[in-house]
Amino acid sequence: MDRLRGRIRSESGMHAGPWSRSQLAALHRVAAGPPMTTSDLAAAEYMKPQSMAQTLAVLEKQGLVSRAPDPGDGRRVLFSATRRGQDEVEQWLQAREAWLTEAIDGTLTGVERTALGVLVTILERLADSDVTSSTRRGPADVPGEAHRRRP
Repeated sequence: MDRLRGRIRSESGMHAGPWSRSQLAALHRVAAGPPMTTSDLAAAEYMKPQSMAQTLAVLEKQGLVSRAPDPGDGRRVLFSATRRGQDEVEQWLQAREAWLTEAIDGTLTGVERTALGVLVTILERLADSDVTSSTRRGPADVPGEAHRRRP
């Protein structure tokens, strides 16, 4: 999985841009969904809220995300992607999809492509699982936060 993820990043030009992988991941999440708070984004990306705040500050400075008060709770700040941020994500996704499509079509048999579809469904279920490891290594979760480390 790590090798494929690295190859996809390389082939999509993700390393060629000025943004880090964590910045692009946060930008992608903001562009793909409804506006989110720093804490919500941190939990979704398995980061500490302080790290996500730094990530969002860079994205905001570059004009890729914007902040606005939460209409339901003025104490909260919601982040959303700007038009420029959405365009950046779209370009990256198109490059990633183009390489992956070519690799699948040029490498896998029809039976393997069918099996790949089943595998993707299984991997998505695993990634969305609420199961936590009893042997997890690293720092403890932040009390009161939905922070989890990536497996």
